[in-house]
Amino acid sequence: MKKSLTALAALAVTGLASAQSSVTLFGVVDAAVSYQSATSRDAVTGATAKQSQWSLANSGYNASRLGFRGTEDLGGGLSASFWLESAISNDDGSTGIGAFNRRSTVSLANGFGELRLGRDYTATYWNDTVFDPFGTTGSGTSVISSVSGSANLANPNYIRASNMVGYFLPPNLGGFYGQVQYSLHENTDNSTTALVASTNSNAGRYVGGRFGYANGPLDVAMSLGENTVIDTNALTRKVETANLGASYDFGPVKLFGELSSVRNRFETALATSRDSYNGYLLGASVPVGPGLIRASYSAVRYDEGASGLTGSDPHVQKLALGYVHNLSKRTALYATVARVNNRNDALYSGSLSSAITAGGSSAVGFTSLPRSSTGYDFGIRHSF
Repeated sequence: MKKSLTALAALAVTGLASAQSSVTLFGVVDAAVSYQSATSRDAVTGATAKQSQWSLANSGYNASRLGFRGTEDLGGGLSASFWLESAISNDDGSTGIGAFNRRSTVSLANGFGELRLGRDYTATYWNDTVFDPFGTTGSGTSVISSVSGSANLANPNYIRASNMVGYFLPPNLGGFYGQVQYSLHENTDNSTTALVASTNSNAGRYVGGRFGYANGPLDVAMSLGENTVIDTNALTRKVETANLGASYDFGPVKLFGELSSVRNRFETALATSRDSYNGYLLGASVPVGPGLIRASYSAVRYDEGASGLTGSDPHVQKLALGYVHNLSKRTALYATVARVNNRNDALYSGSLSSAITAGGSSAVGFTSLPRSSTGYDFGIRHSF
């Protein structure tokens, strides 16, 4: 009897394994010695103050992660797949597979495209990271991404959105690609009665799309998206994003470019106002033997009209340089240096969203009027 049960169990396991075409364990472990500094200036006295910190950080070149993905061939050109990916903090071990918050999706795909459900990257974020030579990671991250993901702008669905329904075009369209996404807000809608006012809220909803063309050395894409951050009877706040990015690989050098427009829109019963953040990026990567030189310049200008400005509109600009030395296909050493300049008029009375640092440690910030920031990353990345 025991042998029979063992045989049945083995057959069951074999059957399950054969039904699943492939399951892959993958990940990235990235650690870097990082230096971050931020210099402020008192608008009245002119005195400067500086905060700085050395740290051992993670995700200086690629984001550290651990994940599982798999695909099953269902026949007739139909396939099912899943993707579960978690962030890890390998510098101190404090974060592991506690939540698959980087991506958690299940999909069905055939010759007509892919239907994907779950938590995923937003369409509008893709252009920010694909057309940035530093991939919006580490001290070299463009200020377009830093502003869009800043605490002052407070857009929780900038990089990813939960409860997403997405459709992706098939890969056989002669280089054309695209996606549309809708994130359900999952709020409870209460119908209006004679005694209770309606409390229907769309807060947390994301709607976006991205369409592009990639053929040979050329890749160009445009994306649009809207995220409802606040939706109450008193105030509706929406973050609207539009961007256009492109890259062209000449062989000896690959060029990158992006234009970005982000609007933070406020709507009340009495008025509608908005803050605008318009930016651009120019970048390049140059292969040198087993290595890669990376460079980018990015800038964002702020028009925070809803904040009651009395001074000039601020802007932020950033120059980043880096080198990656590939020891193998999976292991690389890297170094990055970045410099940020914040330009704020002394009379500026807005929300100081332009208080952007070079990245890295969240413990380093500005104590008064933001002026400049410097970041260095020296690290190693291993992928598997």
